[in-house]
Amino acid sequence: MKTIKKFWEIKAAKNDAKTGEVYIYSEISSAQFWGDEVTAQTFKADLDELGDVSTLNIYINSPGGSVFEGNSIYNIIKRHKAHVNVYVDGLAASIASVIAMSGDAIFMPANAMMMIHNPWTLAQGNADELRKQADDMDRIRESLIEAYLGKAGEKLDRDRLIALLDAETWLTAQECLELGLCDSIEAPKQVAAKVDTKLFASYRNTPDVFKSEQPAGMSEEERRFREKIAAEAETHLLKLKSDGGIY
Repeated sequence: MKTIKKFWEIKAAKNDAKTGEVYIYSEISSAQFWGDEVTAQTFKADLDELGDVSTLNIYINSPGGSVFEGNSIYNIIKRHKAHVNVYVDGLAASIASVIAMSGDAIFMPANAMMMIHNPWTLAQGNADELRKQADDMDRIRESLIEAYLGKAGEKLDRDRLIALLDAETWLTAQECLELGLCDSIEAPKQVAAKVDTKLFASYRNTPDVFKSEQPAGMSEEERRFREKIAAEAETHLLKLKSDGGIY
């Protein structure tokens, strides 16, 4: 039986049994192969294995992916009793930005970004089926709006948020701070320079910094890590498109 790689890593912090660490450094997907599943349910099981932790540190560098899986992970984290710190190490795009909203405190390096947009999908069928799909997409968008506004509070109103979603908006760390979508800006990190993934081809307004060649001075280990993420992301994207996933 083939083993499907998870798009997250969950582990206890070194020298601190009360702190858990979650790394989401790839595309968010729901993968199944001969009954072997990598889904939000598996994520919850891994999180539960941490035991009675009082702090969760979540590190994100992701281009997004499946809305259903991302929404489920957001809700799982929100229900967790630990204090949640979210660190956007490079990019939290699309549904990854919603997962970031689960943090009690959200930290972004000065060169990190978030991208928010309306959910989209590939659809086929008759008129009634397509109308139902459109209604479903509207309901899904409402769940995203609630997540963003729940974090932003009075700094962001519904009309402004909808305009940002409609435009597929790439937000700098400073803009996120001003809109209430993060709480603190930290020193720049090199890891924020680029996220390699084919999913960017589906977005309209991807900044050049995320499409450019690898930054100078990158170690061989980091180069291999990024190439590995890119290969996995392409596989996940093909899977999501084939099963009519919603991004």
